[in-house]
Amino acid sequence: MMTFLAGYLVFLVIFGVVDLIWLSIMAGSLYRPALGDMLLDKIRWAPALLFYFAFPAGLVHFALMPALQAGSPSAAFANGALLGLLAYGTYDLTNYATLRPWTLKITLADLAYGTFVAGLSTAGAYAGVRLMVGWGWL
Repeated sequence: MMTFLAGYLVFLVIFGVVDLIWLSIMAGSLYRPALGDMLLDKIRWAPALLFYFAFPAGLVHFALMPALQAGSPSAAFANGALLGLLAYGTYDLTNYATLRPWTLKITLADLAYGTFVAGLSTAGAYAGVRLMVGWGWL
């Protein structure tokens, strides 16, 4: 349980920092020009926080923990990236199929980002947990 919690916290920090950077850069240059009035002026915090706390839990359970058991950092990245692609693909492809202003450019950029950030965060969590084990914290 402590390994899961440690991995979750490391994942959460990495994902949160990278996502903050991505959104602060891309909101004005990618999303707002295409989606315009569809975007809210103020974020709805409840669903946003639900995603930010649930998504890492799923990645830790389905990607990080098996990679730790296998002793494979490459599996951490690959499994995390695959789950990121599936999660972001569900969102992006549905939006591209159903929302008029949702562009192919947004779809491809968001799919690439989701794949990368999930793989990076899972691999970073793997490294963080292994470091904590080496320090005798876990």
